[in-house]
Amino acid sequence: MTDQPVVRVERDLPELAGPHHPESAAGHLVTTVPLARPEQSVAGVLEQLARQAYDALEAIYVLDGGGRLLGAVRLPDLHRAAREQTIGELVDRGYPRVGSHFDQERVAAEALRARASSVAVVDDEQRLIGVVGSLSLLEILRREHVEDLHRLAGITRERSRNRSALEAPPARRARHRLPWLLFGLAGSMLAALVVARFEHLLEDKLAIAYFVPAIVYLADAIGTQTEAIAVRGLSLSRLSLRELLAGELRTGLLIGLALAAIALPLVALGVGDLRLGFAVAAAIVVAGTVATTIGLLLPWLLQSAGRDPAFGSGPVATVIQDVLSLLIYFAIATWIAS
Repeated sequence: MTDQPVVRVERDLPELAGPHHPESAAGHLVTTVPLARPEQSVAGVLEQLARQAYDALEAIYVLDGGGRLLGAVRLPDLHRAAREQTIGELVDRGYPRVGSHFDQERVAAEALRARASSVAVVDDEQRLIGVVGSLSLLEILRREHVEDLHRLAGITRERSRNRSALEAPPARRARHRLPWLLFGLAGSMLAALVVARFEHLLEDKLAIAYFVPAIVYLADAIGTQTEAIAVRGLSLSRLSLRELLAGELRTGLLIGLALAAIALPLVALGVGDLRLGFAVAAAIVVAGTVATTIGLLLPWLLQSAGRDPAFGSGPVATVIQDVLSLLIYFAIATWIAS
């Protein structure tokens, strides 16, 4: 075996070919990282680490003679190993690796799945190009978190220099918020038409109108909870859409039944109308179940179309849920309470 250090710096790694998106793996990689061959001893690599400065030092990346990535040795494993052991005995061949074109969010997801503090970036021939280090992963997670909060609130995507919604000029803030709110305004007009369609029902029994805000609010709240889970869960979960949808449907049904059980006696006693109590309870169950479905399917459809699933949340989902909740409530009230 040889203990001669295999030290490679930025100019020795394969160059990244062509332009790259700033939010891809290539936009975050560093190339001055610790490299080793499988035949090197632990003692030799530790000596190498003491002599060289690196941009990222979360693991030792093990290459074959052609520069192809075999895997990596995490620093804790390296320090725990016997000094005479070879790196090849310690290498984790399942250490996370991605292509340079991978989206930054997927890079962070790979690190979380593998419980690793860095991700190797390789070319089509599995040659190491560089590494996305721990600081970059933290920045990616923070950036995605901020963007998701903006989109959940109906704020369109901002450039990196304008990420703080509170610090941007008022005109820019208004420009970022208005598009989806205009969609919401159109949706509110549609909701008004739905209410007008059931004007005769409200004239016959005004008490039905008392519970419109409750039905709409509860459906929105249930849907918003699902959206918040789905926006990030779709990126990280390995379950199929059918499994995710089945789970959310059951969850929405259980939540709806629990809320309906509380609402039924309150409405019946409050307005002295048992049939209206059943109508409100049934509407809560159905609207809540529908809201969970929309909260999951809308982000999934956008993700399938190549868009960020967070665009399907906030005002868009709210408008759809509001209109459907009104239709559900008035239809049930017409059947049961009138």
